[in-house]
Amino acid sequence: MTESLIGLAIMLVLAFLRMPIALSMGVVGIVGYAYMRDWNWAVAFATAQTKIYETGRNYALTVVPLFILMGNFVTRAGMSSELFKTANAFIGHLRGGLAMATICGCAGFGAICGSSIATAATFAKVAYPSMKKFGYSDALATGSIAAGGTLGILIPPSTIMVIYGIMTGTSIGKLFAAGIIPGIIATVLLCLAVQYFVWRDPSSAPRGERLSWKERFDTLHGFGWFAAVGVAVIGSASMGWLESDDAAVLGALAVFGLSLIYKGVTSVIALFVLVMGGIYGGVFTAVEGAGVGAFGAMIFALARKSLGWRALYAALLESARTTAMLFMILIGALMFAEFVNITTMPDDLKNFVTRLNVSPVMVVAVIMAIYVILGTAMEELSMILLTVPVFFPLIVHLGIDPIYFGILIVVVVEIGLISPPVGMNLFVLNTLLPQVPTRTIFRGVLPFMTIDCVRLAILVAFPILSTWLPSFMK
Repeated sequence: MTESLIGLAIMLVLAFLRMPIALSMGVVGIVGYAYMRDWNWAVAFATAQTKIYETGRNYALTVVPLFILMGNFVTRAGMSSELFKTANAFIGHLRGGLAMATICGCAGFGAICGSSIATAATFAKVAYPSMKKFGYSDALATGSIAAGGTLGILIPPSTIMVIYGIMTGTSIGKLFAAGIIPGIIATVLLCLAVQYFVWRDPSSAPRGERLSWKERFDTLHGFGWFAAVGVAVIGSASMGWLESDDAAVLGALAVFGLSLIYKGVTSVIALFVLVMGGIYGGVFTAVEGAGVGAFGAMIFALARKSLGWRALYAALLESARTTAMLFMILIGALMFAEFVNITTMPDDLKNFVTRLNVSPVMVVAVIMAIYVILGTAMEELSMILLTVPVFFPLIVHLGIDPIYFGILIVVVVEIGLISPPVGMNLFVLNTLLPQVPTRTIFRGVLPFMTIDCVRLAILVAFPILSTWLPSFMK
């Protein structure tokens, strides 16, 4: 175990000295591997070369750039505004309704974007001006945007889930299914946090205008046609009139065609149902679903006339840059994991926990507490890539479901994203809203951090909330 701890300490020092985290993990991994093999540099470099090659040609990792591209198309299509408008139409008249509409809009946007930072940045532009216009306090406005943005990595698709699935060999499709119920619980609890905020300070969120039911349902224009297509396709497949693959293709073509006519929020909902329904039903693999989603998002952007040649180039370039960054970090983390795996640390941890004779739930609770503490000082993706190689063998040894553990990790990352002083969502808001003092943003997220910790405790105590839906997948 000593070698692993020394390697981890050196890696952290290099990171604090401003060396890119991908390089610091890779350097420590290669040097540590060479040390464990009696300074056999040839073996260490050969192992690194193999990791680079295998990561680059890993078919399952294709899902990463495709979902990133899908998110970029969605952002450029302006779907976030439609989601916020619809949520506001139904609950905007309540005290704190705009903040709750922001959270619901973030949940919907996260379902087709998969990025927490992109969700927070988008709604800082979409929702903040509306909340300021109606007299919302900066603390509540920024807190709800930052907290709502975290839903982008829990409600599938999620880049964090993909990376966790690749590192641990866990089914990405089942991880996506496992995120649905916790995502709904998260949305509800965050809305309750808004209600607590306005109960403590009613002046922070005036009531909005109440719309008629006709005006509310007008925001769901075209819902009947999309629903009819869904019923027809599912019914034909269930009755055996169409093969499931043929039904999926016809359903996709119908959704894309209707999106050219009905350009509101209904098409966004249809895209999510198409992609996730295909994955959950076993019709698509995660990679195929990502491809369908990216193509569909491009169709939506074209239908809204928001994707010219310049915007297309920008979307492709941004997706390539983000993908390259993630792959570099992943390669470095895999090399560091290779070093950790050949030390005695995994076995030493297993033996230590066995000697303590504590329940698996207690072990999970301690690990989650460690993650929460780390999240206040470390960048979230790096934290996961560093710690999963250490904790995952212990989790498997204790017989804990890897899907359940993966959802818990995502929830802890969500807490880290809004934890002062280094929460990434807080940095995003601080950059995009320079007129709001940093201390105000920090104060605004505290109720949401508290409710997220309550949600984490609920999920730790009731694993079935994360494992029930995946049990029905083919």
